[in-house]
Amino acid sequence: MNEKAASMVLASFTADSLALGAHWIYDTNEITSQFGLVDKLIAPLPTSYHQHKQQGDFTHYGDQAFTLLTSLSQHNGFDLQAFSTLWQQLFADYNGYIDTATKTTLANLQKNGVPESCGSSSTDLGGAARIAPLVFWYQNDQEHLVEAATQQTSMTHNHPATISGAVFIARSAYNILHGLSPVAAMEEALNEGVNDLDLDNRIRSALDTQGKETEKVIKDFGQACTIASALPGAVHLVVKYENDLQAALIANVMAGGDSAARGLTAGMLLGAYLGSQAIPNEWLTGLNKHQQLLSLLKQEKRG
Repeated sequence: MNEKAASMVLASFTADSLALGAHWIYDTNEITSQFGLVDKLIAPLPTSYHQHKQQGDFTHYGDQAFTLLTSLSQHNGFDLQAFSTLWQQLFADYNGYIDTATKTTLANLQKNGVPESCGSSSTDLGGAARIAPLVFWYQNDQEHLVEAATQQTSMTHNHPATISGAVFIARSAYNILHGLSPVAAMEEALNEGVNDLDLDNRIRSALDTQGKETEKVIKDFGQACTIASALPGAVHLVVKYENDLQAALIANVMAGGDSAARGLTAGMLLGAYLGSQAIPNEWLTGLNKHQQLLSLLKQEKRG
């Protein structure tokens, strides 16, 4: 199980980095025109939201996930105050895009300094998609995993739908690590409850899209950042490409929009199922923090 758990984290980060170059380009024809088939890590365009990033870097979502993994390692588990402190340090002099949820949370923290009550009302999947490190750390403790996923998500995205999505993702990944197929794992997570009826219905609809064309499915659900759009898109990628992580992550980028948040989620679930052999080696070694990731994942003390 440990190998699959580590692969889950690596696949999630790799998906984020693969999406970096074309992230937030909504016109799929423009993606093809500018990059061709995105089947390798690429640098963003000078006009990108991530214009200061380099090939092999993470988006601002991935950077936050890396901060979470670092905090878990430093404190041998999830500590909200410790994560909040390290998260604020990340953005103190950040050479990258800072989204509205982050700006709002930083402003609230400056006012009251209480991470439990500083989160924005954002419904973006990005706040829930960065939790692969938590699943890795609490791979044998679902109760603490759900608690930690709730706390870390609400710190920046304190909206019921986003928190519900984070819990669903955490439970799905946990179920996969404990032997269920991705579809069965997500069905079980639905049975355990999604505390948002609209999101529940959208996830159930996405589970029925295995035979449909990815670009159309993601456009129909919505290419945007909101969890009601992006999470069903990620679920589609998992059910359609259950045995081909590489194809899933390429199709994700080519579908446009918020491919980074979708990729973090789909990569997490497929990595947990398929293991390290499913991740192209050139993608892994092309990550600028590849060795740092491997070092953090070698920590022996986990929940």
